[in-house]
Amino acid sequence: MKVGFEGRERKRESDQAPKPIFGEDGGGGGAIVAAMITTPKLPDRQPTMTVEGAAADQEIISWFEGLAENAGMVQTQTLRRIIELNHRTEYLQKWLGRDLRVQDLDPAALESLFSSSVPLASHADHEPYIQRIADGDTSPLLTQEPITMLSLRVFPVRAGGRILEFIYSSKQFQTKGGLTVGTATTHYFASEEFKTKQKSTKSFTCSPYEVIAGEDYKQSTYCHLLLGLAFSDQVEIIASTFAYSIVQAFIAFEELWEELCEDLREGTLSTKLTSPEMRRAVMDCLTPNASLASKIEKKCRQLEESNWSNLIPNLWPNAKYIYSIMTGSMQPYLKKLRHYAGDLALVCADYGSTESWIGVNLEPSDAPERVTFTVIPTFSYFEFIPLYTRKERDHSTSAVTDDFAEREPLPLSQVKVGQQYEVVLTTFTGLYRYRLGDVVEVAGFYKGAPKLTFICRRKLILTVNIDKNTERDLQIVVEKGSRLLRQTRAELVDFTSHADLAVHPGHYVIFWEVKGEAEDSVLNACSREMDAAFADRGYVVSRKTGSIGPLELRIVESGTFRRILEYYIDHGAAMSQFKTPRCTTNQVLLGILDRCTVRRFRSTAYG
Repeated sequence: MKVGFEGRERKRESDQAPKPIFGEDGGGGGAIVAAMITTPKLPDRQPTMTVEGAAADQEIISWFEGLAENAGMVQTQTLRRIIELNHRTEYLQKWLGRDLRVQDLDPAALESLFSSSVPLASHADHEPYIQRIADGDTSPLLTQEPITMLSLRVFPVRAGGRILEFIYSSKQFQTKGGLTVGTATTHYFASEEFKTKQKSTKSFTCSPYEVIAGEDYKQSTYCHLLLGLAFSDQVEIIASTFAYSIVQAFIAFEELWEELCEDLREGTLSTKLTSPEMRRAVMDCLTPNASLASKIEKKCRQLEESNWSNLIPNLWPNAKYIYSIMTGSMQPYLKKLRHYAGDLALVCADYGSTESWIGVNLEPSDAPERVTFTVIPTFSYFEFIPLYTRKERDHSTSAVTDDFAEREPLPLSQVKVGQQYEVVLTTFTGLYRYRLGDVVEVAGFYKGAPKLTFICRRKLILTVNIDKNTERDLQIVVEKGSRLLRQTRAELVDFTSHADLAVHPGHYVIFWEVKGEAEDSVLNACSREMDAAFADRGYVVSRKTGSIGPLELRIVESGTFRRILEYYIDHGAAMSQFKTPRCTTNQVLLGILDRCTVRRFRSTAYG
């Protein structure tokens, strides 16, 4: 069982933390993780929501400015609150002892004791406790407050505006201990808090809950699109958790627009929609609108001629921006998203994970490639492990476990601009010195709060022997190779990879789904370009000596990555949180990819 924590709730209360939720770690795969809902207290000066309009905005700004100015001090206070709340739990007593008197230690001494006594931890360290909770153990294992729910893992607009939000729930089930398990978003979308958020901002999603909760993501997507068109003049934001979901929805739109227009014209629903609950809810929102259908139909015929460029501003003329997570593994979808968005701003969502909310995007007008996230020191207690590349390893004090060497963790107040770190969290909800696995770089400071650039996940995804390449390395290589497709009318839809060790010498296999036609000569050049673009010294040396074979580019048939998505959803993943795996050893996925391969190309980069 995999454990993670989510901090996506943004409700502000005068003396309570956002209700924390444990969740899945953002990828597909359907791993079960645990979540706890409690209401621990946070440091003082949390803003209230009782003041209207500009005064409320100013209160929030003043609160944030105070936190940023005193980020180091606020962090020690945050850790103290966490320990005060949870020092009697089984996990913390294991490391801090049963006789700890928190009140006898000043914050700095408590911080020193914590970092020297409690070890760095991973999912595996928390897994036994989470399993006991799932099985019904109600004793204080990780948190003093009882766990009430388990989970598998907002947007400002003008009052009265709508959000075309591609959001999806997933199935729930009961643990042996009687706790409800599902994705965190499933619980949230079904909660009163989700309804309250819409009422308080006077901004409503286009789709009713029955659409969000639909078990078939294709039917839900159809309804999201249909109702988005029905409310097209009111839509001010296009949003989803991940950019992938928005891109996939509009790829589907290219195939569905005629049917959508017919339903809009007649006020009916396609017979493909089989859920009675969804049909009733959508029909309650629809009325026949022949003039709007004809208007959209005319625009779609024009858009089809331009390969759907500027689709979003043409069909949703009052849309102000697109809001989603667009960093990390979502960056490969930015080109297609910009194709649909035209000149609309792409606003990168704030930096959060299933374990905790981390930082906010203070410059929403910045392009996703340049975005930074300012750490909010009350969300969790943060530590940062300094990371060094292999060329810098002589300066390291610890053993090398991957492509990074590391030093001892530092508190937030001691990080330096230009240095890369792995983020470590201690949360109000029972994760202690938890290694998040995210690699970030400090780009600067907002007052005393560091501004982080997300670099990559700290995880090697391609390795045959001494070579070590990360997801970021793969993304750079694929971007260089796919540029050659611009010579043709083809474009890259999606990709993944695999280190094939079944043959000797082992070699990298990169799978591409391509829309349009590309000549063999171009695809040969793409394979050669990618092979030569891997800059890792171990890879280069191994290729030159023949201990790693030529890179293989495989072209898969149209719809292959949709089949992969459906496989993950069938096995418990949520559409809202799905990420295409950038490297896989999953035999089912490799079987799908192998069966769908239609062309193969081997690199000649090294002769």
